[in-house]
Amino acid sequence: MQNKGLVKLFAVLFGLVSIYQLSFTFKANQLEKEAKQFAQSKYTENNDISTAELRYLDSLNNQEVYNLGISKYTYSDVKDNAMNLGLDLKGGINAIIEISVKDILKGLANNSKDPIFNQALLDADELQKDSQDSYLESFYTAFDAIKGDTKLASPDIFANRTLSDDITFNMTDGEVQSIISRKVDESIVSAFEVLRNRIDGFGVTSPNIQRLGNGGRILIELPGAKDKKRVVDIITKTAQLQFWETYTTQDLAGYLLQVNQRLLEAQKAATETTEDTTEQTEATEDVDSTSSVIDDLTGQIENDSTAVQENTNPLGIQNLGSGGPVIGIFLAKDKDDVLKKLNANRDLLPVEQRYARFAWGKPADKDSEFVELYGLKSNRDDEPQLSGAVITDARQDYDQVNRPAVSMQMNAKGAKIWEDMTKVAYETRGNIAIVLDNIVYSAPGVSTGPIAGGNSQISGTFTVEEATDLANVLRAGKLPASAEIVQADEVGPSLGQEAIDSGIISFGLALIFVLLWMIFYYGKAGGFADIALLFNILLIFGVLSGLGAVLTLPGIAGIVLTIGISVDANVLIFERIREELAKGKDQKMAIKDGFANALSSILDANITTGLTALILFIFGTGPIKGFATTLIIGILTSLFTAIFITRLLIDWYVNRGGKLDFSTAITKGFLKNVNINFLGKRKIAYVISGLLITAGVASLFTNNLDQGIDFVGGRTYQVRFAQSLSTEEVSKTLNDPAVFGSAEVKTIGADNQLKISTKYLVEDNSTDADEEVQSKLFEALKTYLPDGITYDEFLEGSGDKKIGKMLSSKVSPTIADDIKKSSFWAILGSLVVVFLYILIRFKKWQFSLGAVAAVFHDVLIVLGIFSIAWKWMPFSMEIDQAFIAAILTVIGYSLNDTVVVFDRIREYLNEHSGWSLGKTINASVNSTLSRTLNTSLTTLVVLLAMFFLGADSLRGFLFALIVGVLVGTYSSVFIATPIMYDTAKKGDAAESLKKKVKENEEEEA
Repeated sequence: MQNKGLVKLFAVLFGLVSIYQLSFTFKANQLEKEAKQFAQSKYTENNDISTAELRYLDSLNNQEVYNLGISKYTYSDVKDNAMNLGLDLKGGINAIIEISVKDILKGLANNSKDPIFNQALLDADELQKDSQDSYLESFYTAFDAIKGDTKLASPDIFANRTLSDDITFNMTDGEVQSIISRKVDESIVSAFEVLRNRIDGFGVTSPNIQRLGNGGRILIELPGAKDKKRVVDIITKTAQLQFWETYTTQDLAGYLLQVNQRLLEAQKAATETTEDTTEQTEATEDVDSTSSVIDDLTGQIENDSTAVQENTNPLGIQNLGSGGPVIGIFLAKDKDDVLKKLNANRDLLPVEQRYARFAWGKPADKDSEFVELYGLKSNRDDEPQLSGAVITDARQDYDQVNRPAVSMQMNAKGAKIWEDMTKVAYETRGNIAIVLDNIVYSAPGVSTGPIAGGNSQISGTFTVEEATDLANVLRAGKLPASAEIVQADEVGPSLGQEAIDSGIISFGLALIFVLLWMIFYYGKAGGFADIALLFNILLIFGVLSGLGAVLTLPGIAGIVLTIGISVDANVLIFERIREELAKGKDQKMAIKDGFANALSSILDANITTGLTALILFIFGTGPIKGFATTLIIGILTSLFTAIFITRLLIDWYVNRGGKLDFSTAITKGFLKNVNINFLGKRKIAYVISGLLITAGVASLFTNNLDQGIDFVGGRTYQVRFAQSLSTEEVSKTLNDPAVFGSAEVKTIGADNQLKISTKYLVEDNSTDADEEVQSKLFEALKTYLPDGITYDEFLEGSGDKKIGKMLSSKVSPTIADDIKKSSFWAILGSLVVVFLYILIRFKKWQFSLGAVAAVFHDVLIVLGIFSIAWKWMPFSMEIDQAFIAAILTVIGYSLNDTVVVFDRIREYLNEHSGWSLGKTINASVNSTLSRTLNTSLTTLVVLLAMFFLGADSLRGFLFALIVGVLVGTYSSVFIATPIMYDTAKKGDAAESLKKKVKENEEEEA
């Protein structure tokens, strides 16, 4: 091998860089362990421990914690350089947010009332239900279909004052579309920046936010985040901050009493028409008695006495205000009903108060029974004098009585308006309500004169956390449109730790087996391959850490799978060296020729696998992208270590006088003189495969597949119980019409762990719907849970065994449809790319046809087995994104095996020109049996270790890979090769094939 010095230099540099990168991960783990021990020594409650842990780590952010001599690092620096763990390993929250392009279009059109515009928006909603187009493209399509003579540049649509600098009346629709598309994109970019700024201030380590495609979807990953409600509030809040002048109790108390009186009279009239004379008399007495009720309520303005019973108080007034901005106090549970009644009787308002706006105050706490009502001085356009758009900075602070508050700074325009507002409030002894998302946080008076400079403060019943989040939202700005969570995954930290533990165990056992097997089969040479394999693992983790990639559970599966297939390159090399030694060549020449002859097969096999991994990376999201990332890195590092590092070690040993047999006493001569007539058995193989495929296809049409929520939409929860449960019993409970009406319950892993899926409220992506589903789930499962467990404990996982919800996922029907279609294109794309690569590489379509036919064969059999077995297997066999990753991996593995055989056929066609095509092919397949056995065996053992010892959530994924490896090994010999032979032997095709192969060999030489 030439340039050994350069290879050694690169190997040393890569190794040192990898160790350097991984050292940050070890240091970060050490510091986090110390933080946890410190927190546990101080507190016992989970929430207190988590808070103390974060504070401990925050205190290290700017302190030196790691000294490498030439460089010193703070904890913040260490975390930035450490390997990032995904949600399934660390726990946390993953969500795909969709910014409403519909809202953006409405805003650009100044909320146009044009009927054509609004109908086009409604039609676009319908088109989106079954379309891969963006919402904007659907809107253009819908508008073109109904526009008639209406133009997008109409003054009632986009040629308005807001867009006057960009759009003129004489523009064509095409010109307007270009401008609107740019404006929409700018709004989405603005939303992305707002969300990024909010998340940066959220307080989790290594958050990830990225825009998905050119639409309005944004992926957000928050490893370690535990409070889902807080996360949802942060990322979806529109932050409509407004400042309003307020009415006083005296201004609107009369209106409240008049509405109450009208409701009483309506109640009386209804009673008189439905009850008999006696009942009418009783009703009259009731109405008479209400006169004193009104007197009492009126008296409350002065003496603040308590309202009477609700049956004589239809508006539900619990108290009137005491002269300030609060005009009344009501029960929190009646809020919606009260506003409905007040707005229905606005004709009772005095003329000067006809635009009054009503808003509720922020309750003292979430369990508060009562809520205050404010009256805001609005106008014809219902617009505040001052909005949050003028805020330039905001921070968490404390008010005069040391309560958490938010201080704000306004721009020059806002500061002037604020000064004018506070001047009026000071002169009239009025108040200014600070309203966020239509909730009054505070309504301070102005006692010291007008406030200049634009400084203001929001105070109220905040916790420090709430004040911090509010300041973060205000500082980051408001979203340009509403945001919905269309897909979400929530993983509990305990489940993440279990995944890490099971991943480490399976990883360790698989590695030990592979290391021992290589030594058992190849002797000392296997030991050198083991050293290269360990170095390969170091490089994989080092590259992952250096790139800032996120390590996920499927990512660990990708690394473990890489261990299994990475030995393939060494196996190919060692088998070729054994062949050269068998020809009588001396050791050095055999090693040199063995490496050279194996190179073509190694490159072809890894390139085909790499192409499928690349397609998976392009089309996949989240954990699946993590799997593809580790697989791609593993392929590259495996090539480097097998071709160069193993060669360096072997050459070093041989040059020192060492002797290598590349076998042991047991394996020497194993499969050496095998002469199986594989082509003679192809018809039997065709029949067996035909029967398996027919049974599978029949099952696909009758039994279908167990499609997961990734493909159909819905919500899924993984719940752990203290005892084993019957899935039928729980399913019966949840399928009650009073609960979900439709739910699917499966055991996942142990008998006390259930996976529950439901399509209840599947079309509703709101946080209220999420809360309703979780609440119903808790109430329905309460009889199976330990006594005394609360709703919050259920959501977080309670006790040492973490009983309760461990994981949750949500996928909207729209995004499920997108996932299904992108999965189809991913599989089809991989087949096309590989077909073209093999066609270019081997120059004959017969090779491509055989390889692609074998892949179709493998995919159909895997699908068929899943269709037949999903109802009775003791683990989840859902068809989801992970399954698609498995299918693509099977495609890559099958092609890897097939290409190795095809490479040997091409070589034998050139070397044995006098042989018949059939003899050449049989000899080629027989010569690769040792390699096939070693690669398939090591890969299968690795997968079986993960299947039995790894995480429950990956069992279906791993089962697909196990079936795929078995079927792929079989198909490369009994499907791909025979089909290539049957299509090549017709007429002169065989001779043409030999001639073409010989020409290609000469060209390459």
